[in-house]
Amino acid sequence: MLPAQAKVSPEQADRLGQDLTPLGGERAGNAAGTIPAWDGGLDKPIAGYQPGMHHPDPYAADAVQYVVNRDNLDQYQKLLTPGLQRLLERQPSYHLRVMPSRRSAAAPQRIYAATRFNAENAELISGGNGVQGVAAGVPFPLPQSGQEAIWNHVLRYRGEQIHLVTNQAAVLANGSYNLLKLDRDIYFVYGREGMTPQGLDNTLFYYKYRVVAPAKVAGSALVVQETLDQVLAIRKAWRFNRGERRVRRLPMLAFDTPQPDTNGMATADQVDTYNGAPDRYEWTMLGKQEMLVPYNSYAVHQKGIPYADILQRKHVNPELLRYELHRVWVVEAQLRTGFSHPYAQRRFYLDEDSWQILAVDLYDKRGELVGLQESHPISYYDAPMFGSTLETIYDFAGDRYFADGLDNNEPMYNFQATLSPRDFTPQALRREGN
Repeated sequence: MLPAQAKVSPEQADRLGQDLTPLGGERAGNAAGTIPAWDGGLDKPIAGYQPGMHHPDPYAADAVQYVVNRDNLDQYQKLLTPGLQRLLERQPSYHLRVMPSRRSAAAPQRIYAATRFNAENAELISGGNGVQGVAAGVPFPLPQSGQEAIWNHVLRYRGEQIHLVTNQAAVLANGSYNLLKLDRDIYFVYGREGMTPQGLDNTLFYYKYRVVAPAKVAGSALVVQETLDQVLAIRKAWRFNRGERRVRRLPMLAFDTPQPDTNGMATADQVDTYNGAPDRYEWTMLGKQEMLVPYNSYAVHQKGIPYADILQRKHVNPELLRYELHRVWVVEAQLRTGFSHPYAQRRFYLDEDSWQILAVDLYDKRGELVGLQESHPISYYDAPMFGSTLETIYDFAGDRYFADGLDNNEPMYNFQATLSPRDFTPQALRREGN
């Protein structure tokens, strides 16, 4: 069993809000002036926004600074993840539209205050598979290990409750796909206003979805009760099967369990780019780098875009994506001896301003680079919070990909949804299915 990690000193914690942002990023820009200083991000709705709207792009007037493609890949290689390089090499129609860097990530002031508290109190427990002494804020804003950085992603602020309707699609090599529409609810316990470490009761969040379409699978539903320390108590999950008209407890919905309806391209722990206990991997902090990453992806988020315009053959439409130069924490995960997973190695790239994972290089047990996972985030300035509007997983060998989060023709996220833990029980799941 690993010892608990040391808490940072008050002097170190005092850097938050000074030379560091309240969540631990470097407040200053870079020496070249290509990354600006953080000035608070987008912490309130922009002019013209009305509740319920798909978020208008605050940077719509930005011009493309340059384009990266297969022809000029060598010029920008040091700024690209290996997975993104491979995608550009394999797909000549894919390219990066690189825009000015906008540090838009923001969170409520209470999250900043909670992060300051956590900096002096957070500890890894259970060999790093749990965290204690924390609530609401980022647990390790001054991370000293790769495991601490990953916990920052898992516990980052994502609102208190969300109702959303989104679509996902497994796009095959020939370009064909079927949309799966999900009606989703999430009730976050960890980030709630007034939450204390004692009040968590080892619960991180509750999650539920109901399949809306296509008709042949509509009515099937799932509910998950996510624990903070999954060694102390494993994740609980139940599924309602429309055909059987009954609720079944799932013995395992974690790690390498395949996600249903993804054509085998996504494992359970790839939801939200990474989730769950970190105990199958050894985690190493590789430092911080300047890299071209998806950011401020408002163009692909806009209302009314036909999904066929987004889901092109072999890759998402690059004219709807935006890449920027940002500093990211780089964390490598190596599968531990005795454990199995399709990805024996993963390299994560975490945004310094939000702790959102922006990209993941995926390697198999032979050490071959087999895939790329990306999150295309925006600042949900009405919350405020920073998170993904579209997630993709590219399977290089199959020239195919999986996309999740398509909401362009659905009602916008409702961050003021009226939810409670009672809505996330097996009994509620049966009601949802019916």
